[in-house]
Amino acid sequence: MPYYLGIDGGGTKTTCAVGDESKLLATASSGPSNIVRVGEATTRDSLHQAVRQACAAAGITPSQVSHTCVGGSGAARPELAAIVREFLAEILPTHVDVVGDMQIALEAAFDLGPGVIVIAGTGSIAYGRDREGRTARAGGWGFAIGDEGSAHWIGRAAVIALLRASDQNEEAAAASPLAAALFRGWGVRTLSDLARAANSVPPPDFSALFPAVLATKDELAAHVLRNAGRELAQIAEVVIRRLFVKDETGPVPVGMIGGVFRHAELVRQVFYNELRRLDLRAEVIPLVIEPVEGALRMARRGK
Repeated sequence: MPYYLGIDGGGTKTTCAVGDESKLLATASSGPSNIVRVGEATTRDSLHQAVRQACAAAGITPSQVSHTCVGGSGAARPELAAIVREFLAEILPTHVDVVGDMQIALEAAFDLGPGVIVIAGTGSIAYGRDREGRTARAGGWGFAIGDEGSAHWIGRAAVIALLRASDQNEEAAAASPLAAALFRGWGVRTLSDLARAANSVPPPDFSALFPAVLATKDELAAHVLRNAGRELAQIAEVVIRRLFVKDETGPVPVGMIGGVFRHAELVRQVFYNELRRLDLRAEVIPLVIEPVEGALRMARRGK
């Protein structure tokens, strides 16, 4: 019996799914494998761990796998795809397809049909396909200049919001729930320490602050999360407008992908309301979609 692997290599975690011709048999997760963000050594370790654990859970060995598909941010670039294939060739005997994370997400949401997906994880991007197979994207330009609404953007926006609030009233800002959460997140003690950490070289991991922002019950944190939802709706609307001409199409399905959507109910609510305000044709799928399912489907088709 042939077995297939689908891998979602993200900036926070790596998920591997094992399936046969029709069923999902097992999944396993490990550390990050976004090679652009975490480097080659961490990517290799995370891929190997996820594959071995998923195969063990499915009761097979990696040598029994017939085909593998990996999706990851930036991984579809030829030079990076070659490195990912090389790492997996150390434990897998078969061909490995390497594609972008947005491709496996679109597959997971709509199979081969039309629709728009918005990924909001460590980074963010919107990507869609129309009924003729044409595709378009918006956002996803990287942490330094884009990725609005992502975990990285939320962490950075929270630091900015807190420091701007301190310009108005330093004592109140330093005593706020958001300040306490961000201080714990980065292990600092003062607003000045927070500013120094934010401006350090190399840049800090702003996405590590996302759980702190999410857990903080104050207006500054809520303001950041609401803005994240609006930013994500705006890039989704751009893709809808580019691919689906008004008055010529019916409803446009929209899928949500990634940890920001999965964990932040406020972001999901604002995203839905803002996107519906921008384009009433948008029909948002209520459940957050797991892109690894798309990678597994693509592995089966690539057999």
